[in-house]
Amino acid sequence: MSKFGELIDVNIPVLLDFFTEWNEQSVSMHAVLRDVAAALGDKAKVIKIDVDKNKDLADALRIKGLPTLIIYKNGEMKWRQSGEQDANTLIGLIQEYV
Repeated sequence: MSKFGELIDVNIPVLLDFFTEWNEQSVSMHAVLRDVAAALGDKAKVIKIDVDKNKDLADALRIKGLPTLIIYKNGEMKWRQSGEQDANTLIGLIQEYV
């Protein structure tokens, strides 16, 4: 869990995507997240977290629906949503915290 703290305790926004490879909505978000990462460059981080490989973290954050997207900045959760989102919506949300 300390590694998670290091991931989110940075002064740029961090978009976390909690997903699984067997969830259709999660898989369809992969391309969207690539677009978001490309559009934001080094202004933000996009990190994908496989729930099946990180069960303790998913439980600690009460991840229920997939995909679950969370934005952190300076270690603080700023936004959270379950379900698919489009690239423009995510880019707009993240830019509020840049």
